Amino acid sequence: MKLLKKWNRISLVKQIMIGLAVGIILALLIPEAAKSLTIFGSLFVGALKAIAPVLVLFLVMASIAQHKKGQQTNMKSIIFLYLLGTFLAGLIAVIASFIFPVSMTLTTGAEDLTAPGNAIEVIKTLVLNVVDNPVSALYNANYIGILAWAIVLGLALRNAADSTKVLITNFSDAVAKMVGWVIKFAPFGIMGLVIESITSNGIGSLVSYGKLLALLIGCMLFVALVVNPLIVYVNIRQNPYPLVFKCLRESGITAFFTRSSAANIPVNMTLCEKLGLDKDTYSVSIPLGATVNMAGAAVTISVLTLAAVNTLGIQVDIPTAIILSVLAAVCACGASGVAGGSLLLIPLACSLFGIPADVAMQVVGVGFVIGVLQDSFETALNSSTDVLFTATAEYKKRLKEGEKLNIKKAFDIKKPAKNLVNS
Repeated sequence: MKLLKKWNRISLVKQIMIGLAVGIILALLIPEAAKSLTIFGSLFVGALKAIAPVLVLFLVMASIAQHKKGQQTNMKSIIFLYLLGTFLAGLIAVIASFIFPVSMTLTTGAEDLTAPGNAIEVIKTLVLNVVDNPVSALYNANYIGILAWAIVLGLALRNAADSTKVLITNFSDAVAKMVGWVIKFAPFGIMGLVIESITSNGIGSLVSYGKLLALLIGCMLFVALVVNPLIVYVNIRQNPYPLVFKCLRESGITAFFTRSSAANIPVNMTLCEKLGLDKDTYSVSIPLGATVNMAGAAVTISVLTLAAVNTLGIQVDIPTAIILSVLAAVCACGASGVAGGSLLLIPLACSLFGIPADVAMQVVGVGFVIGVLQDSFETALNSSTDVLFTATAEYKKRLKEGEKLNIKKAFDIKKPAKNLVNS
């Protein structure tokens, strides 16, 4: 019991870092024996994926039902930031690909997959997901559909009896508490995921794609550490890095290892609560961001497409490159509506340069080879940015209303997050 009390006194981030370190040590020293511990990773990710759709449904439904007339939200600002961040990520990837052109050895392994024919098809799939059967949406973790039905149900319950609203709110609080219990097991889950990653995926297959990986990861790090902080600074006019690093540390780390924006929704909502954000806003913006805020996907689509262009010796002019940035951003926003995510949108971008579908699918095959790292960094960037932009929009609104914001003081881990904004 003494050991358990000492463990509980340690912050969750430090606990996760301990789990990460233990996982690496065990995987390197006793890989065969450590494989039995990968079950912790599977259980952790499975629990997050299972609870996330129910959490979103009840949280959004309760927030809409309890919403007071005239109460303003920041959804327009957040959606604008999502779209801006995704476009800029695609643009940075295009610019970087021109400065550091890379080619690749095409590979097979994706021929049996079917990619969407054009951007209209991607958007159509995304729109059709809105009217998906609610039970099917919950079962398949279709968050656009879950959000749509939760909003409709919430609006329908606006005039319900107070006792009904209280019941829904109690369900929402109960699910949120269950999420808290699951997240407490994050250190063990991360340990299992790290062991699985190290013992199952050697680095040998990645060596030949070193330059391509360096460009991909470099672009994502540049977006996370330069572009996103600039966007935050323009909005709140304060040093953005305390907020950026907090989002990367508490959201990005778990997203990196789970490689699932959906599984990271409960983690992000818990972080938003810590930051003292408006529940009515983040209950909608976080699941929406997991669907349409895809800066990492825009980077992946742009870099791999231009790598294919360089490999085939195709000349690209500046206007076409800009069109690629826009196309990558639009397609990235619809990535969740396509099985295989961002990788299966590469043939669509390749068609812009007249690259045949069979060659484009070989590029997708390369994507699956490097997916161990590419998908991890992509998910970490996407998921942490959901919280970052949600917080940015709210802090900007509070500053306009005359409240004082001191980020440096607010993000001192020893201080409670509720002291973030002082009137």
